Formats: sequence, structure tokens, C-alpha cells
Amino acid sequence: MQFKQLAVVFQKLEETSSRNTMTTILAELFRGATVSDVGYICYLLQGRVVPLYEPVEFGMADKLVIRGVAESLGIEASQVVTIFKRTGDLGKTVAELKNNPPKKSQLSMADIAIMSNNSYQPDLSVLDVYNKLLLIAKSGGAGSQEQKLTHLSGLLRSLDASSASFIVRIVLGKLRLGFSDMTMIDELSWMEAGDKSLKQEIERAYNVRPDLGFISSTVRKLGVKGLQRVIPKPMTPIMMARANRLTSAQEIFKKIGKCAVEYKYDGLRLQVHKEGKNIKLYSRKLEDLTPSFPDIVEAVFAQVKARDIIFEGEIVAFNPDTHVFMPFQETMQRRRKYDIAEKAVEIPVKLFAFELLYVNGISLLELGYKERKEKLKQHLQKGKTIIYAEERIVTDEQSVDMMFEESVKLHFEGIIAKKLDGLYEAGIRGWNWIKYKRAMNTRLADTIDVLVMGYTLGEGKRTDFGVGQFLTGVYDKKKDMY
Repeated sequence: MQFKQLAVVFQKLEETSSRNTMTTILAELFRGATVSDVGYICYLLQGRVVPLYEPVEFGMADKLVIRGVAESLGIEASQVVTIFKRTGDLGKTVAELKNNPPKKSQLSMADIAIMSNNSYQPDLSVLDVYNKLLLIAKSGGAGSQEQKLTHLSGLLRSLDASSASFIVRIVLGKLRLGFSDMTMIDELSWMEAGDKSLKQEIERAYNVRPDLGFISSTVRKLGVKGLQRVIPKPMTPIMMARANRLTSAQEIFKKIGKCAVEYKYDGLRLQVHKEGKNIKLYSRKLEDLTPSFPDIVEAVFAQVKARDIIFEGEIVAFNPDTHVFMPFQETMQRRRKYDIAEKAVEIPVKLFAFELLYVNGISLLELGYKERKEKLKQHLQKGKTIIYAEERIVTDEQSVDMMFEESVKLHFEGIIAKKLDGLYEAGIRGWNWIKYKRAMNTRLADTIDVLVMGYTLGEGKRTDFGVGQFLTGVYDKKKDMY
């Protein structure tokens, strides 16, 4: 498929606000695409070149992209800026400039040399464009900005106006076509069955392997039946199971009866992946937090002997002098890119492990809670940093209330009750887990008064709306200013 054909679909998607219409447009696109193109198309529709959980970004700001646009057209950057100030969207800017080049546009000798030496060809395929974007995203180290600039300007030079506008928005992270991952899951069902009847089955696989490129390619090649074999894969995060909430021990027992109760730790949920000597730590939103917690990585090597494993827990900061666990805000200070070693000493953490999802090639998602916990205990050696999250089997409401009070004294959030035979429901807020927190019946406390002081222009799909972001200020009484 040529990229300019995909750009036509981008345009159609941008011009509709109907999710159903988007679904049918996407289904038609995928039916017409080759099996080999489907995965790449999926990533490009998301404005990316890798799955969302991989921390690969283009790293190009407006100023650098403006230079790229100018070099691709052989004009001054100031000419691009003039149009950009009027349109508020660099994608629209490059399209306008390619359709109506400034009269004074003149290629310099340097531009001619670049054009004669580049390897770009007209009518680029989806794969051609994908590979160039991947090259831009993965350019790093000394001179990387100039490398990105050269690749981008050469790519823009070889594309038509509409295609170039979408490329600019992709590298800026502003594609914004107005649909979510769930829309694409709907689309796969429509592609296969002509309706949404297969959505649940596709979503189940996606929650275990949240890589739309992989999911789409599998469905396009093997049909939905190809997803039946999808199991967890180390280094690919699983969408985390979530708990429903109730407000009393009585309600919990009415819902699930005899159950296991664990403390609800006031920390940061973490999914640990170990594959041989490689370790990755993922957040609830599938962010790679490995660099922020070198102490946890070291503890995994020391305390977990399984070759391949995926387990979950909660990171909680603690005071080594008082041995008191600290609030969530303290734990969050460890999520950083700089001064990591210093903060690790200043704010030590512990990881309370409470779930085992996969070990040495075997998925545990279909096992009940008790079996998963028992196997977790077997694979976790005692140590100071990773701690097995103890559970208590309770048969009456009084025991639940007692454990709830204990959790409060230990500075935790509350408790979480789990069905003894409950499965791990990836990505689902089900009734296998029920949380009962201290703040369950209180109003939202973390509010702040701000004054709306301005806004930024909308870009991409938000251009027509007019507003991209609101700019707000907080009043400083001492200085009498915002």
C-alpha cells in the first residue's frame, strides 16, 4: 500500500466524529491492506512506530520540525513560521506550503546537493515511510538532532501535501485522529464479522498482549481464532486487573462470601518482568519505570530465581529509622529521570508482591487466586526489599473490620478482598477483587482553586474546536500575584 493511500484514510477519519463511521472506515482499510502492512498501519494510526509501552519517542519540537519543513521546500524558516502563526498547526502549514510554494522560494546549492544525494523515491509505500520514521525516532547520541532533521526533510520532500501534513503531526506527537484503542478493537471485529460480536474475544487478547500491531496482524492473518493462543510474554506488559469498590465488610461478604484479605498498600502498582538476565518494571499505565528503581531490579536478581517470570506488587516508601511506611506522595518522588541513586538512599522502598501471572513458559491467568498465591510464595525467596504480601482467609465480617483497622494503623490505604477461586482478569474491573479504603466515604480532598488565564490553540483534530489546553494560575497571597 502506498502511504498516500493511507493519508486519504487519515483525512477521512479526521473529518468524522462518529465512532461507528470511524470503525467502518478502519475495517475497510484493514481489509484492503496486505497482511505485512497491517501491523505498521496500526502503529502509524496511533502516531507511533512501536507499541505504546515502548519508550520510543521522536524527540522533535516545533522549532526543529520548522527547520525540516523549510529545508524540504528550499525556503527560509521564517516563511514557515509566518504561515504557522496563522494556521496554528504545522501539519496544515506544510500542506499549504507544498500546495502553494512561496514565489520567492529558491533552492540553494546545499538543497540541490541534498536532493540529488537522497535515496527517497516518489510514491513511497507504508513500509518505506514507517522505516524512515523509525530511523528518526531511534536516532540518538551526538549529532542526533541533525540526523533527525536530514531524515525528516528528505521524507517530506518526497511526499504529497496531504501525506506530509500527517507526517509532521506524527513526529510532533499530535496526530489526534479522535479514536482510541477500543475503536480499533471494534474495527477488527467489524473486519472479521461485520459487527461487534467478536469484540470481547479480541479485547481479552489485547489485555494480555497490549500491542495493537501484533493483535491486528494476527487477526488479519489467522482470524480471531489465532488469538486463542495468546498468553503473557515477558517484556510485554499485561493490562493490570482492577478492583471494584464497596464501603463495608458486610457488603463484601454479601458479594463474595469467604475470601482472602490483603492490605491495600498506599504506593505505586508495579508489574515485574524477568526474562533471563533482562528485567523490566511497568506501571499501571504500561510506562517503563525500570530506570527509576535500580534497587528493585537488584532485589529481583537476588530474590527471584525463576528464569522467566511476571509478577505484580506495590512499591511503598518507608522510613528506615522509624520503620513506618510513608504516604503515596513520598513513593512518587522515586519516579524520576535524574538523581536516581541519591533518591534511592534518601527514600528506600519495599515491593509487596501479591500476584504471579506467568512463570517459565506457563500462563497462570486461568488459575484461581489461592493457586497463584501459593506458586508466588514458592518462587519468591526471603529478602529485605521484595516482601510476600501476606493474606488472611476470613470467614466473618468482624475479621474483615479487624484487618481494616490494622491497615489504618500501619499507614496503608485499607484492604482488598479477593475471591479464593477468582481468576486474574487482565484489564478488567471485576468482582474477583474488592477494595475497601479509608477514604471510601469521604469527599475528594485533593482540590485546588485556579484561575483560567489563557489557552493554547488547538492542533490536529482540535483545530476546529479552537482550544488545545487551558493555561491556569494559582494565587500567591504573599506576593499578591498568580
